[in-house]
Amino acid sequence: MKASQFSYARPDTLEEALALMADEEAEPMALAGGQSLMPMMNFRVARPGVLVDLNRIPGLSGIEEEAGRVRIGAMTRYRDLAASDVVSARLPLVSAALPHIAHAAIRNRGTIGGSLALADPAAEMPAVALALGATLHLVSKDGPRDVPADDFFLGAYDTALEQGELVAGVSFPAAGQGDRFGFHEIVRRHGDYAMAGAVVAAAGGAVRVAFFGVGDGAMRVPAAEAVLGADLSGIDAAVGALSELEVAGDLNGDEATKRHLAGVALRRAVAEALA
Repeated sequence: MKASQFSYARPDTLEEALALMADEEAEPMALAGGQSLMPMMNFRVARPGVLVDLNRIPGLSGIEEEAGRVRIGAMTRYRDLAASDVVSARLPLVSAALPHIAHAAIRNRGTIGGSLALADPAAEMPAVALALGATLHLVSKDGPRDVPADDFFLGAYDTALEQGELVAGVSFPAAGQGDRFGFHEIVRRHGDYAMAGAVVAAAGGAVRVAFFGVGDGAMRVPAAEAVLGADLSGIDAAVGALSELEVAGDLNGDEATKRHLAGVALRRAVAEALA
């Protein structure tokens, strides 16, 4: 398959990009790393009227730590996250997830902002953002807007992004002493889309658990978090609470299989956090 006909724009400034994105009649779509969007266009799942390439715009990438948080620009590529001393030291959960994202060639071009904006149900970064209580920084012609990860992901490929908005960056709470994190995904082969994955963050006296690859998007299960506990001792009860997990069957398994795999992934993520 080949992409349907589209126009191409490569703005030099954020203001130019936002003006293009605000033109609803032009049916604009933003291009970041393109590792998901280009295949979707070739399969004609995505049909932009104008493709707005963000790669020339300055100021949309970079990693900064300030006041106990780490802010990452939307156009920061996975390869740069993996090479960052700040990320490895202050965002160990992000570091743990990075090697599981597709293959090296994809991580060489793929961006964190592109993954968060796409909200693929099997993608790792949306679940990591949920588990860490991240904040998405959005921008449009009307100005900036901050949205907590809990309110940003609405479903499969569905987010709180409004017409004309772009993801400008994301910020995460930096890890503190004694915080524990675990990540585990179940795949047929390394680099494949996850059949099920679990992310655990026990930080600041609270615990957050997020799942991916099991339903219509990254999701938390408050009932499982409540019984798991900040010390992560209630794993059996937490797995039992996954009866409330909104799973969806797919080619990798029916709902019962998905729920079982979610429980396996959760046990292994907790074991990693406690190791």
